[in-house]
Amino acid sequence: MKQYDAIVIGAGQAGVPLAKKLAQAGKKTAIIEKRFIGGTCVNDGCTPTKTWVASAKAAYMAAHSGPLGVKVKGYKIDMRQVKKRKDEIVMRSRMGGQHAIEKTKNLDLIFGEATFTAEKTLSVKLNSGNTQVVKADWIFIDTGAKTLIPEIEGLKDIEYLTSTTILDLDKVPDHLLIVGSNYIGMEFGQMFGRFGSKVTMLEKAQRILSREDADIAEAMHKIMLYEGITIHTDAQTTAFRKTKKGNIKATVTIAGKEDTITCTHVLLAIGRVPQSAALDLDKTGVKVDEKGYIKVNDKLETNVKGIYALGDVKGGPAFTHIAYNDYTIVYRNLIENAKLTTKDRPVPYCMFTDPELGRVGISEEEAKKQKLNVKIAKLPMAHVARAIENGDTRGFMKAVVDADTKKILGAAVLGSQGGEIMTVLQMAMEGGITYDRIRYCVFAHPTYSESLNNLFMPLEP
Repeated sequence: MKQYDAIVIGAGQAGVPLAKKLAQAGKKTAIIEKRFIGGTCVNDGCTPTKTWVASAKAAYMAAHSGPLGVKVKGYKIDMRQVKKRKDEIVMRSRMGGQHAIEKTKNLDLIFGEATFTAEKTLSVKLNSGNTQVVKADWIFIDTGAKTLIPEIEGLKDIEYLTSTTILDLDKVPDHLLIVGSNYIGMEFGQMFGRFGSKVTMLEKAQRILSREDADIAEAMHKIMLYEGITIHTDAQTTAFRKTKKGNIKATVTIAGKEDTITCTHVLLAIGRVPQSAALDLDKTGVKVDEKGYIKVNDKLETNVKGIYALGDVKGGPAFTHIAYNDYTIVYRNLIENAKLTTKDRPVPYCMFTDPELGRVGISEEEAKKQKLNVKIAKLPMAHVARAIENGDTRGFMKAVVDADTKKILGAAVLGSQGGEIMTVLQMAMEGGITYDRIRYCVFAHPTYSESLNNLFMPLEP
């Protein structure tokens, strides 16, 4: 048995910086990773998908540059090159993170899968085949989440794709069927549509993007339809089977009527589940909820003193930046004696479709449910000078403001540079800058953010 001051399980976007900072603070630390350094973000999420989004955007621009006076003929998708570029960027990030860990003093990197054998004791099945036992007073769980695999008849008999395995494709699918229309499904759907796949999406709910306002969902639906993507709402998949020609036949129910869809590939995108089962948390007494998410307080500590959970495995917003913020809260509280909590922290996020959706704060629908006295500001991107000049006027800006205090309560921007524009409004929210000040701010011309003047102009003083 090897004794440490701190053990971090999982080398994701919370685990890596936390382990390094603890070691640099003089704590003898170990970080345990069963797969790759960097977690989902670097290996299966943000980094690889955004490289593919960039390739898909280039294809879209090649096909739609005519109105700008640039006529492109005969372009083709080299999926092997698309994948090669992605792999190189991922490897650079992954190995950069690993080298940073390896050169950090007081920090041991252990590749293997950890399970609890006692309250603060772990048995690690090393990737080399051996077993190592480690113990520490502080243990931090950052094991993340993985694709939810539903119980559907025949699913085990087909070679379905997840958001991880789809990144191994080096050929464009002829017909990609996506089960689910969440943020992951929307990004991959548009991406492969632009690569040349026929794309069909199945959504169980009555509309896509059920967590967004209806006008956002409707606008995004129209954008996807314009690009030739078929979306069925109120749809459920009941069975899969292989055909004699090697295709996949899906039995689906759409608006109560049974139908069949024949495709070449199936992507599952209905959600994710925490990677907590393999930890044997019952051996240490750490409590989880009915879905397996580790329960924590607002300082990210579990019910067992000295054991913390960070990132996706604890539930809540499943974003890289939230995981990273988890690390900063835990580290500063333990090492710098801060008194930080997760209460009321902002949760900005982006869906990296094209145009992208940037969101922060409450939505219009949430404001109505809370019966808040609000005003809604809305500006079509067709009224944004820079959008017109760039030839992309899809989407709109939207903000929810407090009618009494004039503070911004939330914002959603579906449009080119949507995430960047949203971030400007988030900074205003952080600083308490009211909408009446923003509409008379001097912004550089011509920028997208300049149109925040016009977004708030119609609201009464």
